[in-house]
Amino acid sequence: MQKLPKIGLPIILLAFILIIFISKASINIGYGEAGVLFRTFGNGVVVDEPPLSEGFHIIAPWNTVYVYNVKQQEFFEGNMSVLSSNGLDISLDVSVLYQPKYDELGYLHKTKGENYVNIVLIPQIRAVARSVVGRYTPEQLYSTKRDAIQNEIFEETVKAVEDQHIQINAVLVRDVTLPGSIKAAIERKLSQEQEALEYEFRLEKAKQEAERQRIDAEGKARANRILSASLTDKILKEKGIEATIRLSESPNAKVIVIGSGEDGMPIICLLYTSDAADEEDSVDLGGRR
Repeated sequence: MQKLPKIGLPIILLAFILIIFISKASINIGYGEAGVLFRTFGNGVVVDEPPLSEGFHIIAPWNTVYVYNVKQQEFFEGNMSVLSSNGLDISLDVSVLYQPKYDELGYLHKTKGENYVNIVLIPQIRAVARSVVGRYTPEQLYSTKRDAIQNEIFEETVKAVEDQHIQINAVLVRDVTLPGSIKAAIERKLSQEQEALEYEFRLEKAKQEAERQRIDAEGKARANRILSASLTDKILKEKGIEATIRLSESPNAKVIVIGSGEDGMPIICLLYTSDAADEEDSVDLGGRR
């Protein structure tokens, strides 16, 4: 009975050592993460092998694994002070979407370390933003050139970190804050430009309407000239004869020829009959009644 404690103590000690060994010799890497292996008795950071992927891994207890987040992440730089092309102080809010390059994770750890955002990304985005914004006036920053500025910052940041083992997915210019007096002056200028454009539109519309009326008047005048040239005495007499014939065919009228006028057209007497009263009238096709 006295030997049991002496036997149990080594077993407990061995189990404790075994637990420590297993905990040091294994690692579990979560989703969206990757591990960089550091060999204590080897060449240090492993750069010629792929990083450890998600899941459970067995490693030598004297080695170390550094876990990195390899998902897309966002870095926000707010109230960044930059100068425009004419030296005015402007505040810029920028977001950068980035992630470490998976296949180059070992090199990133070896050359930059886990604090690579503060070492590489933040200084580069500040330098590039100041450089790009310095090419534009406050008016361009406020209105027409914001998308162009955003694209330029993105393209130049990508080039700046291309050899730094970091992948830039997007750069978003969220806000551009100008001094109050400058902003008010720009808004007044834009309003005046819009009023000028509206005036030019109304003026052009009035010119088009005047041109339409001129063309319409010319067309009517041309038609009247053609009609006047075509109305000869013979045509007028022919039209008078046609009218006389139509009147004579009416069931409510009787036609009596009583002579001719000065122009040779007959003077006719029309007798109208109706239920209400009889009305007698005469028509001179030359234009007299």
